[in-house]
Amino acid sequence: MLATEGLGVGNVTFSPACRNNWHIHHATSGGGQILLCTGGFGWYQEVGKEARALKKGDVVVIPANVRHWHGAKKDSYFTHIAIEVPGENTKTEWCEPVSEEEYKNLHNEYE
Repeated sequence: MLATEGLGVGNVTFSPACRNNWHIHHATSGGGQILLCTGGFGWYQEVGKEARALKKGDVVVIPANVRHWHGAKKDSYFTHIAIEVPGENTKTEWCEPVSEEEYKNLHNEYE
């Protein structure tokens, strides 16, 4: 991840069925994350909400302090540019993995 003046930018590629853990981008003001989807097909989900299917050209704006995860669909790679939005007292908290059952149910329910 490239960090310039508090702005972190990363080019992220997920293999098919790969996803990150639930996580939170904490900030007391500002902060959050922006995903610019650049290829393949993926998922984004906030805790307590339905998963959103993602494709090239989609943009996801994630407010600070929102627990979420993102990753590839089971049969596709997925790439995005991840932008860490500058803010005060920012840090990322990594939580538990998205369970196999949670992930498997996405494909049954949303595809």
